[in-house]
Amino acid sequence: MVFNSEQFLPYLLNRAAEHASRSFQSVYKSRYGMLRTEWRVLFHLGVYEHLTASQICEMAGLHKTKVSRAVAALQEKRLITKRIDENDRRFAPLILTAKGKTVFADLSQMAEKMHHELMADFTEEEQAILLKCLHQLRDDK
Repeated sequence: MVFNSEQFLPYLLNRAAEHASRSFQSVYKSRYGMLRTEWRVLFHLGVYEHLTASQICEMAGLHKTKVSRAVAALQEKRLITKRIDENDRRFAPLILTAKGKTVFADLSQMAEKMHHELMADFTEEEQAILLKCLHQLRDDK
């Protein structure tokens, strides 16, 4: 039996993820000049609101150096800011600015549209199975 990389699940998942990511990357890059890690940081703050950079690293599976660079870039673009906790100055959650919320809302709408386009070739049953399987693979057991 010869190893077939085209049937190797990690390879297929990576290819599918890269294809989908590149398609959406063109949206956030052209509209807002963002890199992938910046979008991921913005996404997590838009969904979960007050998070520290460390929490984003853990939730997104990103390296702290990449998150740190993305945070700096998003702060420079005035999309996020730090809120210093007066009781514990070491705790500084990141939050979206008003501009950041507007950008997040716009990109979320575009992401939803892209999601529907990606799923359009699947029946409702296939969509449910695909999402269930991907969630099972994502969740560590």
